[in-house]
Amino acid sequence: MTEDVAGRVLLEREGHLAWVTLSHPGRLNAITVGMWQELREVFERIADDDAVRCVIVRGEGGNFAAGADIREFPAQRADMAGVQRYHREVLAPALRAVAQCPQPVVAQIEGVCVGGGLEIASQCDLRIAGSSARFGVPINRLGFPMAPDEMSGLLALAGRAATLAILLEGRVFGAEEARGLGLLTRIVADGEVAGAARQSADRIARGAPLAARINKRLSRRLASGGALTEDEYRDYFSYAESRDHKEGVRAFLAGVDPSFSGD
Repeated sequence: MTEDVAGRVLLEREGHLAWVTLSHPGRLNAITVGMWQELREVFERIADDDAVRCVIVRGEGGNFAAGADIREFPAQRADMAGVQRYHREVLAPALRAVAQCPQPVVAQIEGVCVGGGLEIASQCDLRIAGSSARFGVPINRLGFPMAPDEMSGLLALAGRAATLAILLEGRVFGAEEARGLGLLTRIVADGEVAGAARQSADRIARGAPLAARINKRLSRRLASGGALTEDEYRDYFSYAESRDHKEGVRAFLAGVDPSFSGD
């Protein structure tokens, strides 16, 4: 009998990059309650680390994640109180921590990326997938809809029509279709996914980190609609006197590569 190893969310650092790995051996990285809580805690730690310029989220062993661990449902989602607690106090804070991470986040998607795995990937800023990766949210066969805080990420990427098609049909589909629906940034050969994600993260890390953070904040704010306040305009233009802005212009005029500090 195969030993059932508990799931974990692992954090590794190398220079300005951080890797967050979903690890649940033998379960296609199905996400347990403990893993959702660890995911939130890991991203909260990253958010406080100014040395990190880009984050890569990946799954262990050739798959991104096969959704939530359904074996926990009878205990964790036994009644309305349990269902609300599970989705609003466990999943939603974890997804919010990924979405609100000030540093850019790249999803490195291999193999299965369904259910909660797709929800996590939807909160990342870039999604790079292997050509044989599989996507979907087949929860209609489990008898429940997608919770509001979880649907928001999918809606932001795919829009209402595509989101409804994904949820109502409950199909599992391929990478090309996922890209056509707006779920993916790019597709590469299966053996090149890790390298492509690293190249993307390196390009991001070589850019000005202050500008990257402002771009993330501003894109989120503009997507919510409504006119910007004067404070929001000041926040945007706060880069004007930064060292990085001066360094970028200086390096361009000198014909050399800039050296950004994040200040």
